[in-house]
This record gives sequence, structure tokens and C-alpha cells, in this order.
Amino acid sequence: MTTHTATSYDQLPIVDLSAADRGPQARALLHAQLHSAAHDVGFFQLVGHGVTRAETDALLTAMRAFFALPEADRLALDNTGSPHFRGYTRTGDEHTAGARDWRDQLDIGAERPARIPAPGEPPYWWLQGPNQWPAALPGLRTAALTWIDRLGTVADRLLRELLTAIGAPADFYDPVFGDHAHPHLKLVRYPGSAADGTGQGVGAHKDYGFLTLLLQDTVGGLQVEREDGRFHDVPPLDGAFVVNLGELLEVATNGYLLATNHRVVSPPGATERFSVPFFYNPRLDARIEPLPFPHAAQAPGITTDPTNPLYAEYGYNELKGKLRAHPLAARRHHAALLTPA
Repeated sequence: MTTHTATSYDQLPIVDLSAADRGPQARALLHAQLHSAAHDVGFFQLVGHGVTRAETDALLTAMRAFFALPEADRLALDNTGSPHFRGYTRTGDEHTAGARDWRDQLDIGAERPARIPAPGEPPYWWLQGPNQWPAALPGLRTAALTWIDRLGTVADRLLRELLTAIGAPADFYDPVFGDHAHPHLKLVRYPGSAADGTGQGVGAHKDYGFLTLLLQDTVGGLQVEREDGRFHDVPPLDGAFVVNLGELLEVATNGYLLATNHRVVSPPGATERFSVPFFYNPRLDARIEPLPFPHAAQAPGITTDPTNPLYAEYGYNELKGKLRAHPLAARRHHAALLTPA
């Protein structure tokens, strides 16, 4: 039986994915590290992922160009115009835990035609639809969709190694991904502290899907809730992705793997912080079956929070979050789906 011990909070566990290619001994160590990080913390730093500096720079250059556009150009893509929750969100318009988030962002997903739910179909099909792109930056579309494909490949490999690490079949969830998976990318800017001193860049939350791979800059501000119940800083690590597990892996393993609360504290003064979270999500209609693995008997059960029910059908899990996070778009397009206060 593997013994898991608490590690220093100075940094998250560091996992080198390239160890999977360096022979049985190195791969066994990788699996031990993945098992511990996913079971004990739910967060880790991923290196050895194969994404090059040039690939990263191409995306960051396009992102910075977007946020340098005149405000009118960004507001032309306001997500209140999209029933699919795609496009630009102004600073303060997104909410987490009922409070505004002091950041602005561009939400991007797989480029697909709109699917308007027919009578009797699940309302989560509203989440499928086209993105909104700035006419002044044609290169942004290419850079963002290329990043989605690139990180989807990394996340697919990481998920397979993680499942192997806990003794589960590596391909168990292959059927819920494939060509109809529902990846999601955010390009995010934190413009510094709010004028009223509010420190919430983004409030404490868990992610909806399987895995999140976050590219953060050197400014810092990301914090993760650890075993002591307190939020601890995640120091930026050059060339690494911060990885966290989403709610679906907690559901799939009955709580053996952790979906961990995390938040971002606004940078001080007028300091800007940029980050790029990529969310590796299955098909909207995917129903997440319980994972068969040898540690299932040790699973403590999923988190019980009456304000945040967890759904095994992915589309409902994401729709729940989108309706809460984007109240302006929700009221404009989906008032019938909102729960009366």
C-alpha cells in the first residue's frame, strides 16, 4: 500500500511527464508522483509536457495584442451577445461565489455551429456554438484553436498516465472525449486591484471538467487550498503548467482524487497579470461512469455542498457554472433556466 505524506507548501508537487518515455523505472516513479499529487493535493506543476517556448510565445503574443485593442473592439465581442457564453467579459462582469471577479477575459471553445436544444433536449446544448473573434486580429483565431488542439493532446496523455497511476484502465474514458469533446480556453487579464480595494481576482472555486492546464506569467496570485484548510500561494515555475483536477474526476473516483478549491488574489496596484487556463472537458452529453480502480474502497465520497451539486452528466455540470458565473448573459438568453432567488 502506498503511503502518502504531506509535502512542503512552498511549491506544489512537480511532475515530469516526459518520464513516461524513459523506461520502466522512470515511468513507475512518474506514476507514484502522479498518484500522490492527485490523491493528496489535487494540484501539481507539470513539466516535460513537450510544449515549446515558441508555441507558448505565439499564443501569448496574440493574447497581449487582444488586450491591447481599443475597448470598443473588445466590447464588440461581449459575451452578453452570445447564448453560448463565448466572447469577451468585461472586468467585474463575471462572478464567483456570488461576488464579482476583478478580471477581463475572452472565452473560446471548439469552433462548431450553434446547437439550439429542441423541445425535450437537455438545455446544456446551448453551450455549443461559434466563437467570437476580433476582425482586427485574424491571427488570434489560429493561435487559440492551435493551442486548444496542442493542449488537448497533452491532457489526453496526462489523463492516461494518471489513470494508470491509480491502477485504472488507461483508456476507460476514451469514449467520452474524441471528436465531440468540449474543450474550453480562457485568455485572462487581471488589471490590478479594484478601486474599492477588493482583492478577488477570481473567487474560490473548483473546475467543472476532468483536467485544467494553466499557463501563468511571473506575477503570481494563484492560491490553492491545502490540507490545513488555508489558501497557499503557487509560485510561478518557468515552463510549467499548473494542473488541477476537476469535479468530474472527483465524481468518477468517489472522492479518491481531489477537485481542489483555488482562487486568484488581484495583483497589487496597477500591476497586470495574464493567465491562460485550458479546460479538458468531455462531450456535453457524456455521462461519467464510476472508475474501476483498486483503491475504490478507500474513497471517502464526493464533496457535499448544497450550493454546488455535482452532476455525472458533464453538460449539466458546466451549465450550472456558466449560469452562475455570467449573470448578464444568463438573464439575457436563459432566464427560464435560472433558479428564482
